[in-house]
Order: sequence, then structure tokens, then C-alpha cells
Amino acid sequence: MLEQAEIQFGREICGDLAAAESREWLVTNGIGGYASGTIAGSQTRRYHGLLVAALQPPVGRTQLVSAIDEIVHYAGEDYSLATHRWASGAVDPKGFLLLEDFHLEGSTPVWTYALSDALLEKRVWMRQGENTTVIQYTVLRASSPIEVELKAFVNYRDFHSMTHADGWRMNVTPVEHGIEIQAFDGATPFYLKSSASTCEPRHEWYLGCYYSEETERGLNDREDRLFAALFRAKLEPRSNVTVVMSTEAAASLDAETARAEQANHDVKLFQEWQAKNEALAAEAPSWLWQLILAADQFIVKRSLPEEPDGRSIIAGYHWFGDWGRDTMIALPGLTLTTGRAGIARQILLAFSRYVDGGMLPNNFPDAGGKPEYNTVDAALWYFESVRQYFEATRDAVTLQKLFPVLAGMIDAHIAGTRYNIHVDPADGLLNAGAPEVQLTWMDAKIGDWVVTPRTGKPVEINALWINALESMAGFARLLAQPADAYEKLAAKAKLSFQRFWNADRSCCFDVIDSPGIGNDPSLRPNQIFGVSLPSSPLTRDQQKAVVDVCGRHLLTSHGMRSLAPGEAGYTGHYGGSPRDRDAAYHQGTVWGWLLGPFAVAHYRVHGDRQEALRFLDPLGRQIYASGLGTLSEIFDGDAPFTPRGCIAQAWTVAEVLRVWDVIGGGKKLGTSQQ
Repeated sequence: MLEQAEIQFGREICGDLAAAESREWLVTNGIGGYASGTIAGSQTRRYHGLLVAALQPPVGRTQLVSAIDEIVHYAGEDYSLATHRWASGAVDPKGFLLLEDFHLEGSTPVWTYALSDALLEKRVWMRQGENTTVIQYTVLRASSPIEVELKAFVNYRDFHSMTHADGWRMNVTPVEHGIEIQAFDGATPFYLKSSASTCEPRHEWYLGCYYSEETERGLNDREDRLFAALFRAKLEPRSNVTVVMSTEAAASLDAETARAEQANHDVKLFQEWQAKNEALAAEAPSWLWQLILAADQFIVKRSLPEEPDGRSIIAGYHWFGDWGRDTMIALPGLTLTTGRAGIARQILLAFSRYVDGGMLPNNFPDAGGKPEYNTVDAALWYFESVRQYFEATRDAVTLQKLFPVLAGMIDAHIAGTRYNIHVDPADGLLNAGAPEVQLTWMDAKIGDWVVTPRTGKPVEINALWINALESMAGFARLLAQPADAYEKLAAKAKLSFQRFWNADRSCCFDVIDSPGIGNDPSLRPNQIFGVSLPSSPLTRDQQKAVVDVCGRHLLTSHGMRSLAPGEAGYTGHYGGSPRDRDAAYHQGTVWGWLLGPFAVAHYRVHGDRQEALRFLDPLGRQIYASGLGTLSEIFDGDAPFTPRGCIAQAWTVAEVLRVWDVIGGGKKLGTSQQ
């Protein structure tokens, strides 16, 4: 039986404001909405809030409820449980000093406040499939009744923006058990209700809320929020009061049923994983259980006319949407590894509807509208996801349905598509790039400056291209379709891949045939895919050399550096203004997801299962830091490799899960040259 990780902190963390604010919780609803904050109770980002609703699932994310301030009257004393930072520099109130315990119960954050001889518990969760957040307060211990005042602060803004009152008058209307709020004409109404308390509508702006993380990011760091309702309740020992906030007018106020539903949801996720991985469960580390729950947070519904049950993957919280590249990289680890192949099928079919010019969309705009096609690798990762799906399920019906789409994608790349993406007839390799565009996963752009353009023939793109061709040849044979053309082009590209070998450094060039550069010898991690993907075009000696070079210069405890120290442009710290951060994003910053292909490549070369799995442990233990129960997007390139970027990143979580499954299960890693 897999033992769940115990993510729990006492006063040693909860009572230290810096430590408590550096640890953030996240709950999600399966349609793109979420709630999030710090364990201190303070909000340090514009993205924090108790109800960030996806009004156009899975996008259109809008902050509706920002906070609830709790004031408790007990035994003649008043206790303020909230924690706020203000533009004046003040921290008031300081409710974190009352926190005796914080822990995750499955995916649910739970706080316990010590108020003299009383204990008050608070927990937050969301209902799956609804823009509904539930907050429940329970008196665990008290020698007399407790009176609770709950001040609800609301907003109505895109989750990327900030609010300044400037005379804004929202329509706050009393309804049964609470209030209805319509921020302006045409806005989606939302509701705050509680069946066990009284409610007084209010309309008072609180000015100058301060977000320290926005200061760190070089962005506007203060905003205003509206005090819209005051709930009052008197609680006997062992009783509770619940506040429900929702875009659903008829949202259920039955907290006990909602709490049981969420607990059952978490248990079902574990059971699905265990059913698929029973042999591995006994030796899996405790942090793996929490990542199974984290995996579910990224999977969202994206309905289409042809696919009403379509699914997609949110790339990261708090600010990313569903991106094509991220979805295809993360799909195997989030769905196949966790025993949820049906969801993988829904995602693959949904994205097949968006193929255009042989390409998959890079991202879907937050405000809706047409997807953007500006990535060379999303389509190639799609082939790899289909391959892994079929390997796991042997679902020939779905493969038959997708095969014409895949064949058309190959044809489009051979003929040429957007941004000069085309097969070079001279060597069979894939060329890509045009002025002022960034097509690979190293896609930072500042104005017209593409930080890492990688125009020409990038190494991982061609490793993926070869694997796509070999996958197509295999699919064709399975479906009794012609395979010769795929086999011949794959053989030609594999032979030509030797052009990437840089004998002077015993590793691969990052890009070859780059206009104005020729062959780029920068030491980057992209070459690891030439070893980790099923079909390696490198010799055994070359594979070992790549793993050794990457291990010595790029590997860290939490992932691989995007550029080796000592290379021109290396930046060991990720921070500062948007320009500073974008300039460092792929210039030394560590990416957690890259630890997956490195561990697989190491296992392929050295064959030591335990040694390869040990690479995952330091990253797995990051569930106790930054995003609690999940894994961050990036880390500083210099020790101690501080977490940065998104607190929860799909492909980081996915790759740890996938690689534990691949290496832990001792799976065959495909063919390679000798």
C-alpha cells in the first residue's frame, strides 16, 4: 500500500511569515478555475484568490472572490485570523501567529487556529465541474460558544490584471442565505451564501492591498478590493459554518456532501493509479501519492461541438492556459501513468480537431478566439503521445481514427508549412524558423528580440522527427497501410543526424545549419532527447557521451539547466523585471521537466534502475516547498536552485510520474544504434 506524503507544518513554519508565505496551496475544479493562496493566509500575488472562475472553460479566468477575513469572539477576547500586507508596509492583522497547524488532507488545505483553549479548523475545496468554492469552519475544541464574523471581499477582473476602485459601484443584492453580486451590466453574476449564518450586504472599498511577489516580478503590486458582505454565526463546540461562493445561483449549501465528494474524488485517483501500478506501489516514495493528486489538477474539460467530452491540459498554475506543446509532453505522465487512458484518448481526439497545416496550436487565448500556430514541436510531441497511448492501450480503433490526421501532418512537414518548417530534401532533416519567431520550447521573446531563436535544424526537433517517422511506419504496418515512405525517410534522417555530432566537445550541436551561425555548439539540454526517445539516432558511445556531458554540466537536484555555466549568456538567477526574467528563462534557468528525459537516458546508457530513480527524489521532495503537493516550473541555475515561475507545472509533475513508471517498471526503452 502506497503511503501518502504528510505535508504538515506547525508553528515553526506557520509562525514565520516569510516561510509561511513562500508555501502556496492550490485547489482546482476540473474546468480551469482554481483557488489559491499562502499558508499564512496572506495573498502575495495578483493570481491568488478564493474563487478564480473559468467563465469560458477552461479559459476566461476571472477573480471573483479575493479573500475572507475571519474575526472570532471567544471568552471575552477578539481574534483576527486573516493576514494582510498593505501598501504602507504594514502587516495587519497578523493571523498567522495564531496558526498552530497547516496540512494537506489529500488535495484539501486545512488550517488549525489556536484561540486560548479553543481550536478552530478551516478547510477550502472546490466542487468538480463547477465554479464553486467551499470554505468550512469547524470548532474542534472550546469551553464555551464561539462567535464568528466573516468579511467577504470580492472583485471582478481578468486574473492577469489589477483592480483600482475609482468610484466603481457593484450591484450587491440580498438573496436567500446571502448575496448576489453583479459587477457591471453584462457581467456574470456570482453568489456568496451560508445557511448557518446571517448576512449583511456591504459596499466598502479597501484600498492599497500589497502583493510582494508582484514587486519581485517588477510589476504593479497593489490593488483595491470590495468588502461586499458580512456573515455572522454562533458556533457550539464540534459545530461548523460553511460559506459557498459560486457562479451557480443554485449551488448546493450541503457542505458535508460536497466534502465527501471531494474526498471520494481523491481516493478514486489513487485507486486508478494503484490498479495500474500495483507491483510498483510497495516501493514508490511517499511523495508520489501527492503527485497523483497533483496530476489531476491540470486536466480540464474543453468541450467541442464534435467532442462534447473533450479534455485538455492546463500548462501551469497560476497563469498558463492549455498549450499544445505542454499538453502533448505532459499527457502520458498525467493520464496513462495514472491509469486514466480514457482521458488521454479524449485529449488526443480533441486536439486532432485543431490540426491546421500539419501543425498543432501552441496555445488557446485566455479570452477565447482562434488558436495560435507558432510552434514546431507540438505536432511532433503529438506523435509521441499517440505512440505511448497505443502502447498502453492497444486501442486500434482510435489509432485508425487518428491515422489520416497523422499522415496529413507528415505530408505537410515534407511539403513545407508555416514559418519555413520543412524537410530538407538533401538530408531528410527538419528545418524551421523565420525572423522574429520562436518555434521551439525555448520560446522567450522580448519585443522583437527572440532570446533563443534556434533557427535552422534544432537537435531535439530532429530527434522527435525521426521518432515520429518511425512511429508512423509502425502504425502503418499495424493498420495494413503503406509504410515504405516513412521507413525510407526515417533511415535517411537517422543517417544525417550524425551531422549533429560535435567531436570537439563529445556531444551534439544544439542547432545545425543556422543562418549566419552555421552549427551552434552551445551546451544545452536539448540533445538529451537524442538518447531518451525510443529510437536513438546516436551510437552507443555517443549516447553515453551525451549523458555524461549533460550530467557534469547541466544536471542539478531539481532538473537540467537550459544552458551550461561558462557558456556565453549564462544566467544563474531567475528574477527581476519581465525583461530580466525572459532573458534568463532559457539561459541557465533549471527546468524540472527535463529531469525526466535525463533519468531515462541515464537508465538507457547505464542500465542501473535504482541509480536512475534516485535522480527523481530531490525534485519529488519539492512537494513540501513553493507549490505544496505539486512541483514548480523552473529553478535558479545556481545553488540552492530556488523554485521560480509557476508553482505548479504540468510537464514537471508529468515527467516525474512517467519516468517512475518507465524506470520503476523496468520497461524496454526502444531501439538504438550500436
